[in-house]
Amino acid sequence: MNTRLLAACLLLACAAAPADPAAAPVPASQDPLVPAGFGTLRQDEITVSIREGSLLIKVTPMDEGVIRLLAPDTYQRLHALAENRRADATAAASEPVLFLVSFFSYQPNTAFQQENLQLSYQGRLLQPVAVFPLTTGFGRPVLEQQENQSAIYVFDGRLDFQQRFVVRYGATDSGDWTAIIPKLDVERAKVRARAGG
Repeated sequence: MNTRLLAACLLLACAAAPADPAAAPVPASQDPLVPAGFGTLRQDEITVSIREGSLLIKVTPMDEGVIRLLAPDTYQRLHALAENRRADATAAASEPVLFLVSFFSYQPNTAFQQENLQLSYQGRLLQPVAVFPLTTGFGRPVLEQQENQSAIYVFDGRLDFQQRFVVRYGATDSGDWTAIIPKLDVERAKVRARAGG
């Protein structure tokens, strides 16, 4: 084989070779989990809040890809809470998505309806398929002043936490998650750097 023909064959082989998959950007939703124990975010920084009258509702995702960005003690607490209810959540939903939800009252005799909490995601309105109380008075319909009641809410359906979703309670909603997404991206890069890649 002469030199010119050999060069042409090598050129064709290189052109036909598949691109290096490591060189292609991976969508954030498909990123592997970052290592636990290197995050610095506070729980409030990944929490969506809704205020309706004297009622304050806080909704925190318990998704592993999100909570690994929290400070280690907060991560361990939320991880343990989620794992404690994982089997029950899997029995209630084919694709369970867990949230820690708390209701706080600024005034006495504040009514709250646990079933009124919903998520709006990609044109779908998601209702909780299961609610697991964490506090003893969660089933009561009224909160006293400065009272806090909390539970784990389970929704059915895959959520990409790199995408916008809206938390809704009654006629009030919050799209605060949109502003949280960039914070997660920044912290995710920092965690990888702290963990050595």
